[in-house]
Amino acid sequence: MSDRVIPPRLSIEEILIPAERIRHRVAELAEQIGRDYQGRDLVLVGALKGAIMFLADLSRALPIPHRLEFLQAASYGNGQSSSGEVKVADVTGDLKGYDVLLVEDIYDTGLTIRTLLERLRAKHPASLEVCTFLVKNHPHNVPVPLKYTGFHVPDLFVVGYGLDYAQHYRNLPYVGVARKAEG
Repeated sequence: MSDRVIPPRLSIEEILIPAERIRHRVAELAEQIGRDYQGRDLVLVGALKGAIMFLADLSRALPIPHRLEFLQAASYGNGQSSSGEVKVADVTGDLKGYDVLLVEDIYDTGLTIRTLLERLRAKHPASLEVCTFLVKNHPHNVPVPLKYTGFHVPDLFVVGYGLDYAQHYRNLPYVGVARKAEG
């Protein structure tokens, strides 16, 4: 008997954001961030695991020197809805006096981003802003300031380009609307 977990089967009802649109928008964001942070000590802090694809592409596209740091946040467990509790594994690198840009996968309830911002503020950065790949179009429980946003999406369950369902489907090169497969 194996301890392997069989990935949940999903069907992709619709591709909301094709890979080419993602590449184009990431390049636009990198250009804007590069202008805004030219000559400054920029640190991108990626929120793992969801932001990994976005962070990697954004980092490669940035025309300015920068450093990468990571923290891990989880609020969804293995399902589609937030647990209401955010667990955070902290950044290990020094952020004091640096311009920090938190790179997130999605602004949904706002709870995760608020928790991460509180954690990062305690590190005394020179500045702290948020860049999120997706913003869900619905009222957010916790309003947070967003400096850079990739795309606004309907209030649907989405996977791909780093976003997962039960730790699977992050590798899809697009963002799609997911539905549990029948059977």
